[in-house]
Amino acid sequence: MAATASAPTRFLDPNVIAAISGMELRARAIVEGFLSGLHQSPYKGFSVEFAEYRQYTPGDDPRHIDWKVYARSDKYYVKEFEEETNLNCHILIDISKSMSYASSKVSKLDYASFLSASLAYLMIRQRDSVGIVGFSDKIDFHIPSRLRPGHLHTILHAIENISHGERTTIGKPLHQVADTLNKKGLLILLSDLLDEPKDIIDALQHFRFRGHDVVVFHILDKTELTFPFYSKTRFIGLEGEGSYMTIPQSIREDYMRRLQDHIETLKTGCGVHKIDYAVLDTSKPLDFALQAYLAARSGKM
Repeated sequence: MAATASAPTRFLDPNVIAAISGMELRARAIVEGFLSGLHQSPYKGFSVEFAEYRQYTPGDDPRHIDWKVYARSDKYYVKEFEEETNLNCHILIDISKSMSYASSKVSKLDYASFLSASLAYLMIRQRDSVGIVGFSDKIDFHIPSRLRPGHLHTILHAIENISHGERTTIGKPLHQVADTLNKKGLLILLSDLLDEPKDIIDALQHFRFRGHDVVVFHILDKTELTFPFYSKTRFIGLEGEGSYMTIPQSIREDYMRRLQDHIETLKTGCGVHKIDYAVLDTSKPLDFALQAYLAARSGKM
């Protein structure tokens, strides 16, 4: 169904925007960019933070000569500064069929859509370029990372028109994305991570190997986290796994153990590779969850 003119704003929740409006999402790693922004650049320039002295060479701007050093040494030296630069950010959103699960009005994909829209708004507001990739067992769509008028509308329109992909296969599309990104930047993964932990961590390590900063939001429904089922229930796989009729109490302990093992394996693997990892419960207000994460991340900088 075609989106109306106002539809692309549906996923920008005013409560979330109000909560994060005074916050920043800064890169921990040194990134590459072109505009003046919030993030440390690998390139030297004449900007804000002093880096080092070097001897003057013909062609340098005489305005940057340190005359106090000249008075002491009778030699010309110029000050070099670290540039601060814009960040190149890519938001990777899992659109596989398992993300359609919802025990209430908000599915995991809805929650990820609200989150990706809010993050895109935040990045563009702080003059960072941002793009978005939708994936399932392949890359389903890709909006390149840009900072220009109207780009936020382009991203919101893409989010508004997401259609579910097929099965979850996280490793393959993430490796494909990693191979295409030449500049160091920030990768934000939004997924229920219902795949083999080793495949997920290997793909995330690929981004880290290429110098990217990586953030993982593990999005799960409240019922997936608590398994509040008691009477005889039929569980139906959303990605073609078939159905299973059982008494939930007979499998609850095993399910909760496996879930916690899965989460701990992912958390540990991310920690080893210095990747931020956070579990988000779709029953919790997104503004509180995102504000808490950004505040915690700022405290680690």
